[in-house]
Amino acid sequence: MIEVVASMARGPVFLAGELMECLITFTNPMSHLSTSATSEMLAWASAQIHCQFHASESRVALPAQGNKQDVQAESDTVLIPSRGERGQCVLDTPPKILFCDLRLDPGESKTYSYSELVPVDGPPSFRGQAVKYVYKLTIGCQRVNSPIKLLRVPFRVLVLQGMPEPPFTQDEEVSPSNPFLEEDEASRRDAQPLERALDMLMVTTSRRRLQMFNISNMRGKVAKFCIFKTVYRLGEDIVGTFNFSEGDISCLQYSVSLQSEEEIHQQYQRRPGQAVSVTGHGRHVESCLHTASSHFSLPIPLNVTPGFSTDIVALRWRLNFEFVTAQKPMEPLTVLQNQSEVTVWSGAEHLDVDTFSWDLPIKVLPTNPALASYVSQFTGTNSINI
Repeated sequence: MIEVVASMARGPVFLAGELMECLITFTNPMSHLSTSATSEMLAWASAQIHCQFHASESRVALPAQGNKQDVQAESDTVLIPSRGERGQCVLDTPPKILFCDLRLDPGESKTYSYSELVPVDGPPSFRGQAVKYVYKLTIGCQRVNSPIKLLRVPFRVLVLQGMPEPPFTQDEEVSPSNPFLEEDEASRRDAQPLERALDMLMVTTSRRRLQMFNISNMRGKVAKFCIFKTVYRLGEDIVGTFNFSEGDISCLQYSVSLQSEEEIHQQYQRRPGQAVSVTGHGRHVESCLHTASSHFSLPIPLNVTPGFSTDIVALRWRLNFEFVTAQKPMEPLTVLQNQSEVTVWSGAEHLDVDTFSWDLPIKVLPTNPALASYVSQFTGTNSINI
């Protein structure tokens, strides 16, 4: 028996275009003191990245595909990394051979390093109501005259879409270097694309652009809403303020929900005019009768998918506002200054109200993959015995 352990060096979350590194250890667990201990042999091992796409048949109408035969079902010497997986393999990298003819004596282990750039032309990791995109690193191993064994390590990919082009050339430094620290030139070159992307991400989401909105219904003005920006990173807080003092209509309650919209493009919709799938990721509710001003703060979870678009699906983000307003003007609460007795105010038991909603589109971008790794459902490690 040989134990194979794969461990991603920096965690299970990566930006598209980033260099992924994985250490793969092969161990013969038998003790050399055991009388039955023998050397173990492996013919070869290879590794590659692939992305699986799965669609809900009730929501997505994919074009018919011809009957594809699983070559590995007839030949045990052909490696197909997506064998046994649901859906279609929409992206894979060329396999890299780790070794050929490995011999492990009892108690011996050998570690190999696999590195590959995460493809930039693929979709992000996404688990929606209609479609799913799942990335995995697949390691294939085979003994002589034995079937191929597959070890899969799932990981998450974040894709930067909708970002402006960087104002610097590829050869320019993104951040100032420290002349007192010696740094390997190759490692600096590998780190530059990630640093460049993170710097652009920080610049884009740090810009504040104050926006004001007058919120009204058919009876008049309700409030003035202020938001400081509409472009955010994963993990940021969305902060907004309301000013009800300038309103003509009394607002009794408001709610703000962070929502994502998953829309299947028209040519792939199962039914004409198919509704958009809406998922909530946080909600703030507050009663605001006789309130001059109010504010809310909604955090963007680190484990959600930033906005993106592929040939089949588009994911967008929005803030959904719901307001409950009085149909008739309400007298403001007044307390006499010279009144010596305690005044108790109780709300009306019945009120005629109106309700209305409003959607504000926002843009959600990725964050530092090291930060997203802390809340990832993946561990970046897996093992198998062969």
